[in-house]
Amino acid sequence: MQGYYTYPGGDAVRQRPKRIAVVTQGVKLGDETRGYTRFRFLSELLVREGFEVDLITSTFQHWDKAQRDTTRSCYQNLPYHLRFVYEPGYKRNLDLARINSHRVFAHNLKKLFDSLFLENSRAFDLIYSEIPPNNMARTCAEAAVKYGIPYVADVNDLWPEAMRMAVDIPIVSDIAFAPFARDAKRTYNLMSGAVGTSEEYTKRPASDREEPYASRTVYVGNQLDGFDSGAAERGCEVEKPEGEIWITYAGTLGASYDIATLIDAAVIAKQADSRIRVKLLGDGPDREKLQQYATEKEAPVDFVGYAPYDLMAAYLCASDITVNSLVLDAAQSIVTKIGDYLAASIPMINTGSSPEFRAKVENDGFGLNVPAENPEALAEAMLKLADNENLRAQMGALGRKIAEEQFDQKRSYLEIVSLIRELL
Repeated sequence: MQGYYTYPGGDAVRQRPKRIAVVTQGVKLGDETRGYTRFRFLSELLVREGFEVDLITSTFQHWDKAQRDTTRSCYQNLPYHLRFVYEPGYKRNLDLARINSHRVFAHNLKKLFDSLFLENSRAFDLIYSEIPPNNMARTCAEAAVKYGIPYVADVNDLWPEAMRMAVDIPIVSDIAFAPFARDAKRTYNLMSGAVGTSEEYTKRPASDREEPYASRTVYVGNQLDGFDSGAAERGCEVEKPEGEIWITYAGTLGASYDIATLIDAAVIAKQADSRIRVKLLGDGPDREKLQQYATEKEAPVDFVGYAPYDLMAAYLCASDITVNSLVLDAAQSIVTKIGDYLAASIPMINTGSSPEFRAKVENDGFGLNVPAENPEALAEAMLKLADNENLRAQMGALGRKIAEEQFDQKRSYLEIVSLIRELL
């Protein structure tokens, strides 16, 4: 079934593609080096499936903390129509400037929808957006209701729950985060369907509404072909001394991600096995503090810094073990990098407390669960895997199988297309 519908036009029956608005404030476009590709890939997939797509995003590039030059050629002649909505931007991930920037974006987004529907009452047949940002999602939900079309919320984080990891002050946090909670509740009550990046996230709207809703769980995942080709092309740039055991973390060096415990565990494990070396791929607000801590501990840890996706893939494939390292109270369930970890065909140590993901690690057999914020337990798991090459190979093969079946976007994102067709 293609993304079309028919309607009368005199004696003939005319056909036009169904039109989808995909809205996100965080997407990697053109030749940009940083950002998420979920909504770009979804837009491309929807076009291939017969829909017309407007990908609506921000003039501000979140990862570079800079305004885009929207006239650049890399933003032109795409399979979808790219629309930029102005927001002023911000310097830090959690501050008042970001809150104001998101407010301005939501306001301008509302004006865009009103303008497009004024020009054409059939401007879109469905709106699909991420949440968070919550006020952006609310704007999309209210526009969909106003113009009588379905709205789908793609739940890929929980605000304000995740914000409390960085700022949790009794009463003050409740007051400060109330608008985020209000926007989330409004969004979830107006939506027609939900896509969650984990089962927990898919079920999140149910806590704010009584009516059932159509849903799918589709992990963030990756483009497996791109991962493999990137690893092959840049593998020669990764120099690994013979005999070392690399234990690698890739991602943000920030509040929810427990890198301090990983450093402590590396020190403990190194005492028992001199081959242990921890590689930290990524950047974030805590990097300088963590580097100082690792130096003080004389930890066998290397801060590689931010690595482009292809180089990150090469590092993961050169490694022996990955670590999904989260603090005890982290709101995250199944984080973005899991698909890449599994694609590398090496075992994973998971410190995340999400019951859903801990069950998946155990049931699918691709790694070991350890308690969060427990360096002794983490070091023990490191040593167990370091000492057993056969176990590493076995778990790595199981992980790669799961990556192919459940995390490869070209396969898994067809479930999103299925939900959209169901709602249309």
